[in-house]
Amino acid sequence: MSFIKYVKEEIEIIKDRDPALHSVWEVFLYPSFKAVLSYRLAHRFYINHHYFLARFLSQRSARKTGIEIHPGAQIGKGLFIDHGNGVIIGETAIVGDNVTLYQGVTLGGTGKEQGKRHPTIGNNVMISAGAKVLGSFTVGENSKIGAGSVVLEEVPANCTVVGVPGRVVKKNDISIPHEKLDQVHLPDPVKDDLNTLQRANCELTNRLFEMENEIRRLKKITALEMERNGKHEVI
Repeated sequence: MSFIKYVKEEIEIIKDRDPALHSVWEVFLYPSFKAVLSYRLAHRFYINHHYFLARFLSQRSARKTGIEIHPGAQIGKGLFIDHGNGVIIGETAIVGDNVTLYQGVTLGGTGKEQGKRHPTIGNNVMISAGAKVLGSFTVGENSKIGAGSVVLEEVPANCTVVGVPGRVVKKNDISIPHEKLDQVHLPDPVKDDLNTLQRANCELTNRLFEMENEIRRLKKITALEMERNGKHEVI
């Protein structure tokens, strides 16, 4: 792909996903644009076994942009990194097409794996601010990772993950249109569990009140029967 064609594609990607863009010239100021462009060049050197030069380019880009992309990572078309500071993509990570990452995202390893150590991210995935995806597993296409989540196991396609550790919430296996991938409208399984416990506690409390009232009623009936029989023991 020529540089001009690549720049045009990046402009369209950023225009589509970043409402803060007011002019196409601003694209050249975006850290994500610079970081991904530098990665594309460094990756060419990497696959041709020029490892030192590849790492030199990637580390220089990391210092300038705050986005660290290992030149060995495999990244598809349409990657958009919003803001981007603190984003880390590991050496064996594989990122599909039309993926959106927000600031502070880590696609890393656990430190216990050999070979393929980093995650594979499917097409049309959104990973929200501060999320950590750690390990050699796949995040299925059309999925969303909630802000601050720590994902340690495989995520099926068309799902949402929230929490620490990340918990999968099924989305009825329906593909999520890209325009609906946002960081706000996410389910909260912890809140759902708390609401369930609260309802169960209320039901249990009401049942105890009913049982106490029934015991009082039986005591009164017993006392009346004993009075009729001439026994005046206090129950």
